[in-house]
Amino acid sequence: MSNPVSKQPLAGTLTTPATATATATAAVTAGRPDRTAGAPARGGRRSARRRELGAAGVLMTPFFILLVTVFLIPVGTAVWLSFFSDDQPGLGFGPERTVFAGVRSYTAVLTDPTFLGGLGTVVLYCVVYIPVLVIGALVLALLLDSGVVRLRSWAQLGLFLPHAVPGIIAALIWLYLYTPGISPVIDLLGKADITVDFLGVHTVLPSIVNIALWSNLGYNMVVFYAALQAVPREVIEASVVDGAGPVRTALQVKTPLVRSSIVMVAMFTLIFALQLFTEPMLLSQSTPMISSRFSPSMYIYDAAFTRNNYGLAAAASVVLLLCTIALSYGVTRWTNRANAQQEAAR
Repeated sequence: MSNPVSKQPLAGTLTTPATATATATAAVTAGRPDRTAGAPARGGRRSARRRELGAAGVLMTPFFILLVTVFLIPVGTAVWLSFFSDDQPGLGFGPERTVFAGVRSYTAVLTDPTFLGGLGTVVLYCVVYIPVLVIGALVLALLLDSGVVRLRSWAQLGLFLPHAVPGIIAALIWLYLYTPGISPVIDLLGKADITVDFLGVHTVLPSIVNIALWSNLGYNMVVFYAALQAVPREVIEASVVDGAGPVRTALQVKTPLVRSSIVMVAMFTLIFALQLFTEPMLLSQSTPMISSRFSPSMYIYDAAFTRNNYGLAAAASVVLLLCTIALSYGVTRWTNRANAQQEAAR
């Protein structure tokens, strides 16, 4: 007799242990993230990252080549030479030989009153020159940006044109204007009973500052003017609507917005001012007020090419480099601190 239950039709699919296991596995698998699907995407991101790094390396290779050849190798050579000296044994009658001198050259530089006096001269030059240059260039740029100056393009070209004159030529032009007997400026002042000695003991430094200003004022004015052109016009219009006049707009609206350009110009001017060489070197031909060691750069030149003491010249170069780095770092830290305090006050 057959089982009646076995002949009844099935309401659904018959579930066996194997089927239940497969179903559960499929359900668990469906709930997990597909790791194999994400693998190609991660590989693509990695390859894109490698391509970006490769492109950046190719673009920065010329910079690093110039950095190594123009800066690092000369600095390393100067540091190496500063620890050696050329000595002549036998009371100066023996053959010259290069010997290790340690820090003897640094001691000689740091105890030499002429080098310390040159550092003091350059510091005084920076104190006079940098504020006048930065403030003067900023004022000229603000005047051009305000529209007060007519024929703006011609004025900008006329102010920038002295920078196109090489520094040596500029120094020669002003040497001609400073020299008594041949200077038309001195002759004109003499007719008005005004006697001015541009190369005197108290006027030689202002004369050098004047040459540097004539050469670099227009260039830095263009830098400030370009920064002012990037200031949003909506900000200026809002200050005018609030009742700010032209002077207040220039000092309290425009100037803070170009603070980064001001800091950049001041820092680069400081670096170049510490290397003062061309102007006093040429003016020294006409006045005894400028000695052969008037500035640290002239001291280095005199030590290397007049006294043939390359170790002393290298040591002085390293000292000047360290002073430049320290002052640049100080300016950067002071600027960052001022910006942080300004942001905190807001």
